[in-house]
Amino acid sequence: MIMIACVDKNMGIGKDGKLIISLKEDMEFFKKKTFGQVVIMGKKTLLSFREQKPLKGRINIVFTHDKKMILNYKNFNSENDDTKIYFVNNIVELNEILDKYKSLEHFVIGGESIYKMLIDFSDVIYLTEVDKICAADTFFPKINKSVWIKEYSEEKKYGDLNYSFNKYIRV
Repeated sequence: MIMIACVDKNMGIGKDGKLIISLKEDMEFFKKKTFGQVVIMGKKTLLSFREQKPLKGRINIVFTHDKKMILNYKNFNSENDDTKIYFVNNIVELNEILDKYKSLEHFVIGGESIYKMLIDFSDVIYLTEVDKICAADTFFPKINKSVWIKEYSEEKKYGDLNYSFNKYIRV
Protein backbone atom coordinates (compact mmCIF):
# COMPACT_ATOMS: atom_id res chain seq x y z
CA MET A 1 0.00 0.00 0.00
CA ILE A 2 0.98 3.58 -0.58
CA MET A 3 -0.05 6.50 1.61
CA ILE A 4 -0.52 9.95 0.14
CA ALA A 5 -1.24 13.17 2.04
CA CYS A 6 -0.50 16.86 2.41
CA VAL A 7 0.45 17.98 5.92
CA ASP A 8 1.39 21.11 7.82
CA LYS A 9 4.37 21.37 10.20
CA ASN A 10 2.39 19.57 12.93
CA MET A 11 1.29 16.77 10.57
CA GLY A 12 -2.19 18.32 10.40
CA ILE A 13 -4.33 17.23 7.46
CA GLY A 14 -7.80 18.60 8.07
CA LYS A 15 -10.27 20.59 10.12
CA ASP A 16 -14.04 20.28 10.30
CA GLY A 17 -14.10 17.67 7.54
CA LYS A 18 -12.08 19.73 5.07
CA LEU A 19 -8.44 19.86 3.99
CA ILE A 20 -6.44 22.54 5.79
CA ILE A 21 -4.13 23.05 2.82
CA SER A 22 -5.05 23.00 -0.85
CA LEU A 23 -2.19 23.55 -3.27
CA LYS A 24 -2.86 23.27 -7.00
CA GLU A 25 0.42 21.46 -7.66
CA ASP A 26 -0.27 19.00 -4.83
CA MET A 27 -3.77 18.31 -6.17
CA GLU A 28 -2.31 17.66 -9.64
CA PHE A 29 0.29 15.33 -8.11
CA PHE A 30 -2.45 13.47 -6.21
CA LYS A 31 -4.58 13.06 -9.35
CA LYS A 32 -1.60 11.92 -11.46
CA LYS A 33 -0.57 9.31 -8.88
CA THR A 34 -4.03 7.93 -8.05
CA PHE A 35 -5.88 8.11 -11.40
CA GLY A 36 -6.69 4.62 -12.67
CA GLN A 37 -5.66 3.10 -9.34
CA VAL A 38 -7.34 2.04 -6.06
CA VAL A 39 -8.00 4.66 -3.36
CA ILE A 40 -8.81 3.65 0.20
CA MET A 41 -10.54 6.06 2.56
CA GLY A 42 -12.90 6.53 5.45
CA LYS A 43 -16.50 7.70 5.30
CA LYS A 44 -15.67 11.32 6.21
CA THR A 45 -13.16 11.55 3.38
CA LEU A 46 -15.77 10.41 0.86
CA LEU A 47 -18.27 12.91 2.25
CA SER A 48 -15.71 15.72 1.84
CA PHE A 49 -15.60 15.25 -1.96
CA ARG A 50 -17.55 17.44 -4.36
CA GLU A 51 -21.15 16.20 -4.39
CA GLN A 52 -20.01 13.39 -2.09
CA LYS A 53 -19.20 11.29 -5.16
CA PRO A 54 -16.33 8.81 -5.44
CA LEU A 55 -13.19 9.97 -7.21
CA LYS A 56 -13.59 9.52 -10.95
CA GLY A 57 -11.46 7.02 -12.81
CA ARG A 58 -10.53 5.11 -9.67
CA ILE A 59 -11.59 2.11 -7.63
CA ASN A 60 -12.85 3.73 -4.39
CA ILE A 61 -12.90 1.63 -1.21
CA VAL A 62 -14.58 3.19 1.83
CA PHE A 63 -14.42 2.02 5.43
CA THR A 64 -17.84 2.47 7.04
CA HIS A 65 -20.51 0.70 9.09
CA ASP A 66 -23.16 3.19 7.88
CA LYS A 67 -25.80 1.04 6.17
CA LYS A 68 -27.74 4.12 5.00
CA MET A 69 -24.63 5.43 3.22
CA ILE A 70 -24.08 2.07 1.54
CA LEU A 71 -27.68 2.06 0.28
CA ASN A 72 -27.23 5.58 -1.16
CA TYR A 73 -24.49 4.22 -3.47
CA LYS A 74 -26.27 0.93 -4.26
CA ASN A 75 -26.61 1.57 -8.01
CA PHE A 76 -23.40 3.54 -8.50
CA ASN A 77 -21.21 0.73 -9.88
CA SER A 78 -23.73 -0.35 -12.53
CA GLU A 79 -23.94 3.22 -13.84
CA ASN A 80 -20.20 3.96 -14.04
CA ASP A 81 -17.61 2.10 -16.09
CA ASP A 82 -14.36 3.76 -15.03
CA THR A 83 -15.30 4.52 -11.41
CA LYS A 84 -16.24 1.94 -8.79
CA ILE A 85 -17.07 2.14 -5.09
CA TYR A 86 -16.92 -0.60 -2.47
CA PHE A 87 -17.65 -0.48 1.24
CA VAL A 88 -15.75 -2.47 3.86
CA ASN A 89 -15.87 -2.86 7.64
CA ASN A 90 -12.46 -4.40 8.31
CA ILE A 91 -9.05 -5.28 6.89
CA VAL A 92 -10.15 -8.80 5.88
CA GLU A 93 -12.89 -7.33 3.65
CA LEU A 94 -10.42 -4.74 2.34
CA ASN A 95 -7.94 -7.45 1.34
CA GLU A 96 -10.68 -9.44 -0.44
CA ILE A 97 -11.37 -6.44 -2.69
CA LEU A 98 -7.68 -5.57 -3.15
CA ASP A 99 -7.11 -9.15 -4.35
CA LYS A 100 -9.39 -8.34 -7.31
CA TYR A 101 -7.15 -5.39 -8.19
CA LYS A 102 -3.65 -6.79 -7.68
CA SER A 103 -2.40 -5.18 -10.90
CA LEU A 104 -3.22 -1.68 -9.60
CA GLU A 105 -1.51 0.44 -6.96
CA HIS A 106 -3.40 0.83 -3.68
CA PHE A 107 -3.39 4.38 -2.25
CA VAL A 108 -4.52 5.24 1.27
CA ILE A 109 -5.95 8.77 1.09
CA GLY A 110 -7.34 9.38 4.60
CA GLY A 111 -8.56 10.34 7.01
CA GLU A 112 -6.70 10.14 10.27
CA SER A 113 -8.09 6.82 11.55
CA ILE A 114 -7.57 5.11 8.17
CA TYR A 115 -3.96 6.33 7.98
CA LYS A 116 -3.34 5.03 11.51
CA MET A 117 -5.01 1.68 10.76
CA LEU A 118 -3.12 1.04 7.52
CA ILE A 119 0.33 2.61 8.03
CA ASP A 120 1.80 -0.74 9.12
CA PHE A 121 0.61 -2.29 5.84
CA SER A 122 2.20 0.45 3.73
CA ASP A 123 5.59 0.48 2.04
CA VAL A 124 5.62 4.01 0.59
CA ILE A 125 4.41 7.42 1.77
CA TYR A 126 4.07 10.40 -0.57
CA LEU A 127 3.91 13.39 1.74
CA THR A 128 3.60 16.99 0.68
CA GLU A 129 5.00 18.86 3.68
CA VAL A 130 4.01 22.51 4.01
CA ASP A 131 6.18 24.88 6.10
CA LYS A 132 3.22 26.37 7.94
CA ILE A 133 1.16 25.62 11.03
CA CYS A 134 -2.59 25.52 10.43
CA ALA A 135 -5.54 24.98 12.75
CA ALA A 136 -6.18 21.24 12.43
CA ASP A 137 -8.31 18.64 14.17
CA THR A 138 -7.11 15.62 12.18
CA PHE A 139 -3.53 14.47 11.74
CA PHE A 140 -1.31 12.14 9.74
CA PRO A 141 0.58 9.67 11.98
CA LYS A 142 4.08 10.70 13.06
CA ILE A 143 6.70 9.14 10.82
CA ASN A 144 8.95 6.86 12.85
CA LYS A 145 12.50 7.50 11.58
CA SER A 146 13.55 3.95 12.53
CA VAL A 147 10.88 2.56 10.17
CA TRP A 148 10.83 5.13 7.35
CA ILE A 149 13.58 6.88 5.40
CA LYS A 150 13.19 9.81 3.07
CA GLU A 151 14.10 8.57 -0.39
CA TYR A 152 13.27 11.73 -2.29
CA SER A 153 12.55 15.39 -1.58
CA GLU A 154 11.83 18.30 -3.90
CA GLU A 155 11.56 21.82 -2.48
CA LYS A 156 8.81 24.08 -3.84
CA LYS A 157 7.53 27.59 -3.31
CA TYR A 158 4.13 29.17 -3.94
CA GLY A 159 4.17 32.88 -3.16
CA ASP A 160 5.66 33.07 0.34
CA LEU A 161 4.68 29.49 1.14
CA ASN A 162 7.44 26.87 1.19
CA TYR A 163 6.59 23.20 0.79
CA SER A 164 8.18 19.99 -0.42
CA PHE A 165 7.19 16.81 -2.18
CA ASN A 166 8.65 13.86 -0.27
CA LYS A 167 8.76 10.13 -0.76
CA TYR A 168 9.37 7.93 2.25
CA ILE A 169 10.05 4.21 2.00
CA ARG A 170 9.91 1.52 4.66
CA VAL A 171 13.36 0.44 5.85
